[in-house]
Amino acid sequence: MNANKNEFRTPYWRVVGTIAWKDLRAEIRGREMVTSMMLFAAISVMIFSFALELDDQAQQETVSGVLWVTIAYAGTLGLGRSLSAEKDKGSLDALLIAPISRSALFYGKMLGNLLFTTAVGILMMALLTILFNINLFLPLLLLVVILGCLGFSATGTLVASMSVYARAREVLLPILLLPIVLPVIISATRSSVAIITELGTEDWLPWIQLLIFIDIGYMALAFFLFDFIVEE
Repeated sequence: MNANKNEFRTPYWRVVGTIAWKDLRAEIRGREMVTSMMLFAAISVMIFSFALELDDQAQQETVSGVLWVTIAYAGTLGLGRSLSAEKDKGSLDALLIAPISRSALFYGKMLGNLLFTTAVGILMMALLTILFNINLFLPLLLLVVILGCLGFSATGTLVASMSVYARAREVLLPILLLPIVLPVIISATRSSVAIITELGTEDWLPWIQLLIFIDIGYMALAFFLFDFIVEE
C-alpha cells in the first residue's frame, strides 16, 4: 500500500509541470491568447490614460485601480480562450479521462494561466509607468501582482472549467467569475494603493495578509471542487 502511494506521489508535480509546459508551448507556437490579452490590456490602459486628467496625487491613488481592472478583464479573456481552445480540439476530454489526478490537471492549468496573467500584469506595470509617469516597479507591488494573479488564476480556472461546456460560455464566464474574484481584486487594489502612495506598513500589510489568506482558501476550495465540477 505504501509503495503504491509513493508511486502516485512521485509523478504528481511532474504532471502539473507537464500540463503547464504543454500550455506554454502551445501559446509560444500560436501566440493567440497572450497576444489578445496584451492587446486588450494595452488599449484599455491607453484609454484610461487619456480619459483620466488628474493631478499627481490623484494619479497615484487611481493607477492601482486601472492596473487591476485591466488585469481582471484581460485575464478573463485569456481564461476563456485557454479552456475553450482545449474543448474545441477535444483535448480537454482526453485530459479528463487520462490516468492522472484531477487535482494535478487543475493545478497544471492554473499554473499556465498564472504565468500568462502575470506576464500581462507586468506589461501593464510598464505601460502605466510610462503613461502615468509613476514608478510601479517596486518589489512589494510586484509581490502583490503575483499574489493577486495567483488568486485570480485559481478562481478563474475553476469557474472556466465550469462554464466551458455552456453554450454561451463567453458571456457566462465573466458573469460567474467577477463577483467571486472580487475579494482578490479589492485586497490587491487596496494594498497596491498603500504601496504606491508610500503609506506605512500598517496600511498595506493587513491587505497583503488578507490576500494570501484568500489565495490559500480559493486554492484549497478548488482542490476539492474541481473533480466534482468536471464530473458534472
